[in-house]
Amino acid sequence: MNGGPSGFNNAPVTRSFIIASAVFTVFFGIQGRSLKLGLSYQDIFGKLNIWKLITSVFAFSSTPELMFGLYLLYYFRVFERQIGSNKYSVFILFSIVASFLFEIMALAILKDPTANLLTSGPYGLIFASFVPFYFDIPVSTWFRIFGVRFSNKSFIYLAGLQLLLSSWKRSLLPGICGILAGSLYRLNVFRIRRAKFPEFITSFFSRLSWPSTDNPPTAPARNLAGNVPSYTTRQVESSYPPAVAPSAVEPPEDSVATLVSMGFDQNSARQALVHARNDVNAATNILLEAQSH
Repeated sequence: MNGGPSGFNNAPVTRSFIIASAVFTVFFGIQGRSLKLGLSYQDIFGKLNIWKLITSVFAFSSTPELMFGLYLLYYFRVFERQIGSNKYSVFILFSIVASFLFEIMALAILKDPTANLLTSGPYGLIFASFVPFYFDIPVSTWFRIFGVRFSNKSFIYLAGLQLLLSSWKRSLLPGICGILAGSLYRLNVFRIRRAKFPEFITSFFSRLSWPSTDNPPTAPARNLAGNVPSYTTRQVESSYPPAVAPSAVEPPEDSVATLVSMGFDQNSARQALVHARNDVNAATNILLEAQSH
């Protein structure tokens, strides 16, 4: 399962965050300080360690965590495409701050003197993203492996589970705190989903990231609250690969309803399903790609 068109098209903030996370992790790994990055009770309630607070947002403490973490961050770029870079920047900041506050509460309750009780890395953002992933990304296909039933979303959940349990309690607590932060965002606490940064901030991320051959950013397809500008049938048709013959089968009403529930126009949803041979996931990608035309 992918997160739409490949690369970082319309996802400059995600690209910047992934680059920063990789650079911080490699830098501290080369210095042999990766295992010292986690937060502890003393770092917060003893001698406040500012550099640990900052680095814990970006740097993972091990290579496996880096691999799974960056894979999930890369997949979740689909949300930046859906709500736009500005609101996604708000989502990132809210997820990090809210999960950090939950982590402080957990440290205060546990009062565990163990060094580096909480592992380092953007766990708050990653696991906050699982909330809209669960509610807003539809299951399009089911299949069996050795008699076990999987969906097209299963491998994302398995990657998240691997990351959640990678350091046991040290990674479990930050993961749970991230899920709580994502839940607060979905509940629109403090009307956070309406918040926006000044436009120059997200423009800065576009210039900060490495040069890309992707298409220029366009308007967001939808937001996590479900407010989506619709696209005309002509726009959608223009994004179809000419070599793909449309399906002669009428799209199932439940598939149309799934796309409409995501905020897409009903006629555009039908056209996308016809050209995607009634594959909901492929039709979703077609509708998202229609923004670039």
